[in-house]
Amino acid sequence: MTGASRCDERYPVAVQPVRRTSLIAQVTEQLRAEIRSGRWPIGSRIPTEPELAELTGTGRNTLREAVQALVHAGMLERRQGSGTYVIANSEVSGALAKYFADAQERDILELRQALDTTAAALAAQRRDETDIATMRRLLEERSQSWDEDNPAAIEADVQLHRAIVVASHNAVYLEFYDSLLPVIEAGIRSRTSKYGESYDAEHRELVQAVIDGDPERAAQAARCFLGSLIAEYPAPGSEAE
Repeated sequence: MTGASRCDERYPVAVQPVRRTSLIAQVTEQLRAEIRSGRWPIGSRIPTEPELAELTGTGRNTLREAVQALVHAGMLERRQGSGTYVIANSEVSGALAKYFADAQERDILELRQALDTTAAALAAQRRDETDIATMRRLLEERSQSWDEDNPAAIEADVQLHRAIVVASHNAVYLEFYDSLLPVIEAGIRSRTSKYGESYDAEHRELVQAVIDGDPERAAQAARCFLGSLIAEYPAPGSEAE
C-alpha cells in the first residue's frame, strides 16, 4: 500500500462548478450594477443597444435579452420612440413602483409625510459634510431652475428630497423611497402645472434644520410642508367643495 488516499484522484476535495453563468446573465448583472451604483440614476435614459453592445463586447441579441430581463424585473422601462429608462434601482423597488403607480395622490403624500418627517429627523442627527454639500447644491439648483421656469426644476426637487433621505444613512428608507420616485415626480409635475408654487422658503427651512443638526425642527418642517400639500386634496369620506 502506498498510503495515498483514494480521494486524491477520484474524489477531489475542491468542489467544481457544474456550469458557467450564461452570457446573458453576466450582461444582465453588469447592467444591474450600473443602475445600483447610481451611474445610471433613476429617471435617466440608458445607452442605446448599439452603444451597450460596444461597451460590453456582446451581440445585440444578448443585449436585448439582458435589457428585457431588467424590464421584467421592473428596473427599466421601454418608451416608444424615446429609449429605455431607469425606473427603479432594484427588483424590490421595481415591484413597489408598479404597485404605487395606480395609488391616489393623497395616499402617496400621506406616506411621504411619514417617511420624510422621520428621514429629516434622522438626517439632522447623521448628516456628514458630503451630505451637507449635496443638499446645499441641490437646494440652489432647485431655486434657480424654478426662478428660470426650467423643466429641470422638478428633477431638482425630487433629488433634493432624496438627498435628505440619503443623509439619514438608512439603507431601507432609501430603498423604499426610491420605489416612490416615479409617482413622486408625477405628483410634483401635476401640482406644478396646476399651482406653480415653488415652496422655496419651506425647502430652505427644511434643509437648514437638517444642516443645523436640529432633528425636531427638521421633522416639523417636513411635516408642515407635506401637510400643506395634503390639504389640497379632499380627505377620504369627505365631499369635495
